[in-house]
Amino acid sequence: MNNLLEFEKKIKTNFNDKNLLKQSLIHRSYMNEHPKSNLKNNERLEFLGDAVLELVITKLLFKKFPSKPEGELTCLRASLVNTKSLARISAKLKVNKYLYLSKGEIKSVNRQKDALLADAFEAIIGAIYLDQGIEEAEKFIKRYLWPQLAMILKLELYLDPKSHLQEITQEKFKITPHYKIMEERGPDHFKKFISGVFLEEKLLSTGEGKSKQSAETNAAKKALKKIEIKN
Repeated sequence: MNNLLEFEKKIKTNFNDKNLLKQSLIHRSYMNEHPKSNLKNNERLEFLGDAVLELVITKLLFKKFPSKPEGELTCLRASLVNTKSLARISAKLKVNKYLYLSKGEIKSVNRQKDALLADAFEAIIGAIYLDQGIEEAEKFIKRYLWPQLAMILKLELYLDPKSHLQEITQEKFKITPHYKIMEERGPDHFKKFISGVFLEEKLLSTGEGKSKQSAETNAAKKALKKIEIKN
């Protein structure tokens, strides 16, 4: 209970039902070691928190950018609520310190994995929603996640590599890049693709991936790095 009170102070949220907060921090692995416990893991709260988070961020973006098209708003939302973004905030709040994990999970590097931290963050949102409603959940999201938007806009993290490369090449060279699968390796069940990204006939870079799309994305990432170095 002391740990829960400490965590409440850290996240500046006072729960009416402390058990909801506790449940939001219980990983499935912990329950595997405590099968007779009356506690539940945080997966259902994570499911709920994911929906609440998407609704709140969608509303905030809709109000902040009245002129942006649906596509751009979708990319901005994805950048805010993706696993890395949520895990980054979770790590700042030191959520991993308060998680209920199995002994094996505690010893393994999984404790620091982005997915685990992101899931816990969503579960906490779900717990706040059940305990205090949508307004308090929104306050929590605005306090900790919404400030990330400034960095995302500044670094253009909302642009996927292919879109970012296209934007730069059109601005600098008035040319749209195109992609070509140059090679396929391996058996059908373990195929690897090599994609090249070109400006007209000039090869900018190549990328490898398990799908054509991922190969093109990796090619675009390498091309962006080359362009950044030259600049």
